[in-house]
Parts: sequence; structure tokens; C-alpha cells
Amino acid sequence: MRHGKAGFKLGRVTSHRWALFRNLLVALFRHERIMTTEAKAKAVRGLADQMVTLAKRDTLHARRQVLSMVPDALVVKKLFDTIAARFGERPGGYTRIIHAGTRPGDRAPMVVLELVDRPEVVKEKGKTDTKAEKAPKAEKRGKGEAGAGATKGRKKKAAAAAG
Repeated sequence: MRHGKAGFKLGRVTSHRWALFRNLLVALFRHERIMTTEAKAKAVRGLADQMVTLAKRDTLHARRQVLSMVPDALVVKKLFDTIAARFGERPGGYTRIIHAGTRPGDRAPMVVLELVDRPEVVKEKGKTDTKAEKAPKAEKRGKGEAGAGATKGRKKKAAAAAG
């Protein structure tokens, strides 16, 4: 039975485990979405929710408590200014875990840990634009790739004959 065995050790000594949690928290609040193993995500999820709850208080004491756990001043500023404002009316549950398959090397279950009300950024696909730009060049030459190779061969022969 697992009486009194709460918490995640993750096969690390205490100082290494807390350093890992701090790094994961900084990455989560900086990027608002991270990919990590399922065990690490479940271990840091409660700490992330606790940091957002402290940030919602917006007091100097709360800021210092968060700074002791999240050692990056810019991330703490973002947490207190933008992230806490987004979660102002939400009573808890600020993170989401989405399963993302397994890691190729050791088949460890990977997940995406993200903030719930994360704004979606729409990225434009650049591949269609580059193909559209490259098409007129091919039409302008009027020759395929084989024709371009023949041109290079003639230039080499002419340079060898001249030199």
C-alpha cells in the first residue's frame, strides 16, 4: 500500500528535482506550452496552478513567493501582468495535459502541458508562397533542369578551351 507516499521523486535527488521543476515552470510560463514526459507534467502541474493563484493575488509577498520558485524576473512580470489577468475569473485548473504519443528513444509517454486560455497564433504557410515565386523563374528560362546542366557543361568546355 502507498500510505504516506505522496509526491513525485522522478528518480532524482531533492535539489535536482526542484531545479527541474523551476526550469519547467519558467519554460511553461515563457512559452505557455511545453512538451515533456507525462510524469514530469503531472508533477509540475500543481506547482504551475499554485503560481498562477499567487499571481492573481498581486501583492508584494505573492510576487516574492513566485520569485523564489520561478527565478526569472521577466517571466514573473509576464505571469503577474498578462497570465494572471487572463485567469482572473477562473477558480482553478489553469493547465491542460494533452497526450502526444511516445518518445522515439525510450518510448516514454510524452505530453503537451499548456495553459488553458492560451491565445492561438495562426501561422501562415510559407511553402505555397515560395513555390509561386520559383515557378516564374522556370518559365522564364524555358528549359528544364537538364537544359541548365547542359549550359553549365558548355561553359566549362569554353573555359577549358580558352584557358
